Amino acid sequence: MRSPLIAVTKALIVVLFASAGICQVWVVPMIAAGFAKTAPEFAHLEAPGVMLVGALLACGQVVLVCVWRLLTLVSRDSVFDAHSFRWVDAIIAAVGAAGVIVVVGMAVIGEAQAGSPFLALTGTIALITIVGLALVILVMRKLLRQATVLRQDMAEVV
Repeated sequence: MRSPLIAVTKALIVVLFASAGICQVWVVPMIAAGFAKTAPEFAHLEAPGVMLVGALLACGQVVLVCVWRLLTLVSRDSVFDAHSFRWVDAIIAAVGAAGVIVVVGMAVIGEAQAGSPFLALTGTIALITIVGLALVILVMRKLLRQATVLRQDMAEVV
């Protein structure tokens, strides 16, 4: 089943993946270096900041790769197969890792006393969003499991 919707979604994934890569390699280090020059008292946070944001973007890239693979399974009409669960599990793991990275980032900023209350609020909102996303993906995984079982039952009947 070749769908224009799947093709457009994959094109968007390519754009997002490339954008995240550009941010990891060029944009984030450039912004961090500029901030280190502007606020030299926080220059020691440049390397940890670049690493944490790079890791957070890498989590997003893992999710994009997994969604790409799931879209491929959909186009082959084989998404209701046991292979799809490992991709969904990888998405859940990447989202969980992103949550840990946000917590570590908030701890690093808090320990250095570099953040404002707004930054703490933003980190908290990000963490709540990540937990909500992980829960939604877990529910979707259970729905996929039920659909897979129903498809197998229907195959046995037919």
